[in-house]
Amino acid sequence: MSRASDQPVVAIVGRPNVGKSALFNRLISRRLAIVDDTPGLTRDRMYASTEWRGRQFTVVDTGGLISDAQDNITSQVQAQAAVALEEADVILFVVDTRLGLVSEDREIADLVRRARGPVLLVANKIDDGTGEAAAQEFYALGFGDPMPVSAHHGRGIGDLLDAIVEVLPDAAPVIPNGAAAPMAVAIVGRPNVGKSSLINAILGEDRVVVDPTPGTTRDAVDSLYERDGRRFALIDTAGLRRRSRVGAAVEFYSATRARRAIERADVAVLVVDATEPVTDQDQRIAREIADAGCGVVIALNKWDRVPPARRSKSAERAQSGAAPARIDRTRERAVRHPLRFAGYAPIVATSATAGWGIAELFEAITRVAGAHRSRIGTGPLNRLIGDAVASHQPPADASGRRLRIFYATQPETSPPTMVLFVNNPALLTEEYRRYLERALRSAFDLTGVPVRFVLRRRREAEVAT
Repeated sequence: MSRASDQPVVAIVGRPNVGKSALFNRLISRRLAIVDDTPGLTRDRMYASTEWRGRQFTVVDTGGLISDAQDNITSQVQAQAAVALEEADVILFVVDTRLGLVSEDREIADLVRRARGPVLLVANKIDDGTGEAAAQEFYALGFGDPMPVSAHHGRGIGDLLDAIVEVLPDAAPVIPNGAAAPMAVAIVGRPNVGKSSLINAILGEDRVVVDPTPGTTRDAVDSLYERDGRRFALIDTAGLRRRSRVGAAVEFYSATRARRAIERADVAVLVVDATEPVTDQDQRIAREIADAGCGVVIALNKWDRVPPARRSKSAERAQSGAAPARIDRTRERAVRHPLRFAGYAPIVATSATAGWGIAELFEAITRVAGAHRSRIGTGPLNRLIGDAVASHQPPADASGRRLRIFYATQPETSPPTMVLFVNNPALLTEEYRRYLERALRSAFDLTGVPVRFVLRRRREAEVAT
């Protein structure tokens, strides 16, 4: 079983709506998990690293444990929480002092006793001094004195962190300074295109909850993954709907988390349903990725459900998962045309259920990440721009004025950003900007990344000096 990191793991467990996600956010000192009064809001395991008194450890938030799981989603949530208990080095068993000790707390206590890690009983929702006496009834659970806290107000969190550090196992080997950080890869798309299934297929385990119901994923969930000596942080996100349709608080915050995941990612994998035409929503998400300056790979998922007549023969031979699932030109054009503003993105056919295209997907991700960080030398860049202008002069405006490019440089990466010093920025037309971008892409490997141009005015006299 893969762990989220090499650090000690502290798992937060308890029945639904006792404040686990609020405590998770408080322990990691940022609002990462969605917090709402809706019971059962958290579904997947969510990991985040934190530090206290010089000790680093990973905190994992879980869905609420209940005694009787009667539907598919709830059963998977229970399985997710059970995995967290199994891998935890320390367990925070959270109870609600406002409601008092209930039978489900006793049932969860039996599960927690079977786990290997030490258990700290956390009596939450003590918002004033009067609640501490009520917390004492939880002593009957057999985990010693309950620790009174208020995750909402931050009361008692320092004492809880002190207690966690006291029972942490010996520190794991420290990763040397300068070691490469994991490559952040956001898995994004509209609801029910197979994002979570694709994550599970990559990891080889049921890391995130999968269900046909659109909107199953709510938080943006990170999973660390290593492949061919490279480390990746895979971010599963909620399905992005049209903004006008995001009304409920839970959906609003889910969409916000997904958009933040795009902003912090090196590469976004846009998952598109291969059994359906590209939709307006697919186009909007691709636009959000491009606007964020993120690299992008298009995963044409559910490829195994496409009728064989619409697949290439090499795809039919890929059923073992070892061979690539290639896309014929007709199908590729059907995807590229509606997503033409992200026409630089590589397209990979995948099937989460059949295991197709996983190796090809990571080859594309790695290539795009390299292009996202690439820097073109000033000399080669200016020669390229000079040759492009010589081959095709910028158009003149109504008064006969024409754009002149004196000098070019690339001061920034992620995404590659070219600064052009020109006589008048207003003279650059969108058509000529696209021409310059095509010239750059033909000469340098900028696969899967947007290219930004920044124009600075400079007089010819300044250039001469």
